[in-house]
Amino acid sequence: MQAGGRGTAVKAKVHLRKGDTVQVISGKDAGRRGKVLRVIPASRRVVVEGVNIAKKHRKPTPKVMQGGIIEQENPIDASNAMVVCPSCDRPTRVGHRILEDGRKVRVCKRCGEVIDR
Repeated sequence: MQAGGRGTAVKAKVHLRKGDTVQVISGKDAGRRGKVLRVIPASRRVVVEGVNIAKKHRKPTPKVMQGGIIEQENPIDASNAMVVCPSCDRPTRVGHRILEDGRKVRVCKRCGEVIDR
């Protein structure tokens, strides 16, 4: 499926999930590791902790009393992040396997271990 623009109902597949540890493989933050905070399937983007930081100037409002310059993570393309396998501690591609109990889990293509918790 091709990801649509803003406001489309097409839900694209993303190989990352919230809570995954990922390593950025391209861009200004290449080599950095972080946890996936949010996945945006419609635009195939993910927000990773400590990656693609931008400064935003906030004006004090009744809801947010403290104004000033805040730093926030911006989304990066999902193709620029690879899942880090918990057992071999290296970035890896993700495969799928169906277990005996019928669950479909993600597996590390390098070592074959189950990635899902």
